[in-house]
Amino acid sequence: MSRTIKVLLAEDQSMVREALAALLGLEEDIEVVAQVARGDEVLGAAREHAVDVALLDIEMPGATGIEAAARLHAELPHVKLVILTTFGRPGYLRSAMESGADAFLVKDAPAAQLAEAIRRVLTGERVIDPTLAAAALAEGANPLTEREREVLRAAADGSTNAELAASLHLSQGTVRNYLSTAIQKLAVRNRAEAVRAAREKGWL
Repeated sequence: MSRTIKVLLAEDQSMVREALAALLGLEEDIEVVAQVARGDEVLGAAREHAVDVALLDIEMPGATGIEAAARLHAELPHVKLVILTTFGRPGYLRSAMESGADAFLVKDAPAAQLAEAIRRVLTGERVIDPTLAAAALAEGANPLTEREREVLRAAADGSTNAELAASLHLSQGTVRNYLSTAIQKLAVRNRAEAVRAAREKGWL
């Protein structure tokens, strides 16, 4: 390409972030112009450095990569979004696409594949790890409603129904109903198993 592609790298693990930056720095047409370790720093850095592409890890403090992608997509729709994940969870792929992501790749993909994905999204292509795409199709849609996901996320720390009701501004009966429905949909025995199952599928 005739001009350098300006990339923002968002990854909370400094060793991984620096390794990715070094690998991408070997590409003649790609320059990592900004690095952040928190999801809530992504939008500001993207604006400040006028980036073309944002590489976003899913698991970050401040905001997840998927939340950061949604904000970027709303505020700076011209920025291309590449989600990177250690976790090959099909539910994450669906969430990423809904947030406006242009590419979804696992971190153990070869560096050349990542660089090529950056170039391809700038031409308007969508780039998705084929194994994840197949798994997402096989898994189907997330059966949990937003409210059920919210209650399960809040329940992950072992809070009682009373504590959940207070923090979510719901009645205890409503909390109990959401948890019961989620447990039934996930075909598990209790809330701890429901949280674990939903997380493994990337549905939380």
